[in-house]
Order: sequence, then structure tokens, then C-alpha cells
Amino acid sequence: MSEEAVVTDEGRSVGILEIKEMIPHRYPFLLIDRVDNIIKNETAVGLKNVTINEPFFEGHFPRQPVMPGVLIVEAMAQTAAVFVVETLDGAAAGKIVYFMSVDGAKFRKPVVPGDQLKIHVTKVQQRGNVWKFDGKAKVDGKVVANAEFKAMIMDD
Repeated sequence: MSEEAVVTDEGRSVGILEIKEMIPHRYPFLLIDRVDNIIKNETAVGLKNVTINEPFFEGHFPRQPVMPGVLIVEAMAQTAAVFVVETLDGAAAGKIVYFMSVDGAKFRKPVVPGDQLKIHVTKVQQRGNVWKFDGKAKVDGKVVANAEFKAMIMDD
């Protein structure tokens, strides 16, 4: 599959190289592999292929590897950051998206190696440089985690 951005009827998709241009996160803390269906000012879907090679599995938990819930929420925030940068277009140059708060986080089912995590992020509200989102992480179409969260857009 090409690393070039793709535009479909369902919105734009960006691969890992473009994500790395949009947000500052790097291994081992870059937690999304692709963002699909980016519809400016509305929604986006992040993708994380969960593998046993993730560094956090060494300690969480070695005999029963489970992706930490806090990292699932961070993947939601990274998806939202890519969405914000795409929505703001050129106005995002020299800006960074900072996580502000998380509300109502719920973890419904463990995420394990071999799962493909699809992170659905929807913009709920925007007031100035503060954005509020609803996030749902799904595996095989079933919600495994959800949360509301806020982010602030600031100068880098």
C-alpha cells in the first residue's frame, strides 16, 4: 500500500510518514499506524495494529499481555491531534496539540496482541483553541474503550 495520502468519498487517509509530519510523537510512544476517513471538522478513524513486539507488553502483563488502557486513550488523543492538524490545514504550522483532560473513560474488554484497534474520534465542540472529542476504540466492530477528552492547540 502506498504511503501517499488517499482521498475517498469517506474522507482523507494518511499513513505513518505523514502522521510523523503532523504530530511530534515517535517510537515507542507513537501509537497509531494510520488515520482514515478524516472528515474535516467532524471525525476521523485511527488505526493501531497491536503486536507482541510493543515495549509495554514486557511488563503489562508478561503472562497475559494486555494493552494498558491509558495507552488506548493516548491513541485516541493522537488520532484527534492528526484530525485537528488536518482540519486546521496550513493554520496548524508551528502548533502542537496538548491533551488537557479525560472524562468518563471506560474499558470494556482487554486489547491483546493480534488485535486491530480502530479509534473513532468525533469532534463534540470547539471554543477558541480548546477542542472537545468523543472517542471510541473498537476491535472487530465492538467497543473496547471509550472516553470524552479535551485538547488545546498551542504554539510549539
